[in-house]
Amino acid sequence: MQSSSHLFPVALISAERRGDLSEDVYRLKPANSPDGTVELAVTRLGMADEPSRRGVPVILLHGSFSNRRFWFSPKGLGLGAYLTRFGFDVWIPEMRGHGLSQRNQGYRQNRVADYARYDLPAIGAFVHEQSGQAAHWIGHSLGGITLAAALGGQYIDESVVASAAFFGTQVSRTYWPLKIPPVEWGGRFILKRFAQLSGSRLKRGPEDEPIGLALESMRWYGLFGRFGDADKDWWAGLADVQLPVLAVSAAGDHQDPTWACRKLFEQIGSEHKQFVNLGRDQGFADNFGHVEMLVSKAAQAEVWPLVARWLVDQRTALLPGQSDLAAAV
Repeated sequence: MQSSSHLFPVALISAERRGDLSEDVYRLKPANSPDGTVELAVTRLGMADEPSRRGVPVILLHGSFSNRRFWFSPKGLGLGAYLTRFGFDVWIPEMRGHGLSQRNQGYRQNRVADYARYDLPAIGAFVHEQSGQAAHWIGHSLGGITLAAALGGQYIDESVVASAAFFGTQVSRTYWPLKIPPVEWGGRFILKRFAQLSGSRLKRGPEDEPIGLALESMRWYGLFGRFGDADKDWWAGLADVQLPVLAVSAAGDHQDPTWACRKLFEQIGSEHKQFVNLGRDQGFADNFGHVEMLVSKAAQAEVWPLVARWLVDQRTALLPGQSDLAAAV
């Protein structure tokens, strides 16, 4: 089969109609990482009856224990579907071993460092090649962490990023037991006996996560840990990011609390950035939760339009009274 890209082998593996939307799934084989078996599934949404109608590209990155269905259900519901109908060219990658992306040979060792260094640059290059425009990137939870790592590590060229939005994203929450070396060592010893963490058993989501991610995060939160890898300090690198940035927390999110999300926001050096906390004190109907901030009827009514406004104009305040775009709301 002829490749759909001049960058690396790409195959269209599925083309479905979902009501008024089209759902095309591509399989990317970038061959840019030490593990040559890595394949990435990327879904492109469009209007089924207007195939040539393609607006500005938006890339949606799912969080842990999740897949593309977080953004787009088979019934055509979700933020991805909403943005497509709004006129955007929506792309939804699935990380290694998630959804339609098969498990690579080194699945057990997969880390954010691999996603950020190898996978996101390949995805960004492919979307840029197909659309001819820089994409807006939106990441939820681990998807946002991966995006922050890619930007902080300068793995992804800012020429293919129009803006970055982080939902429920933080790396500053303190886990005090991990500051005690014997506890961290014991935890590592136990975790290394497993290949993955089960999303269904842990009641966290439909997908598993490789144990490499857990071991990596333990290093971040350890006694002398940092958000980075052996080569680069991603946290320090965020200070050099100059893209328009939106950071969104949820008042009812106990997993990624507002104060921690705000620390990430404050570390980013961009002069054009906004912080929004989804809660009653900020004028929203409810205190949103970690998932509900993007997947709920309340999100459909209050958050999705906010996202669309951000994508259309990153220089105008999203909420009333937000005069300083570089200040938290």
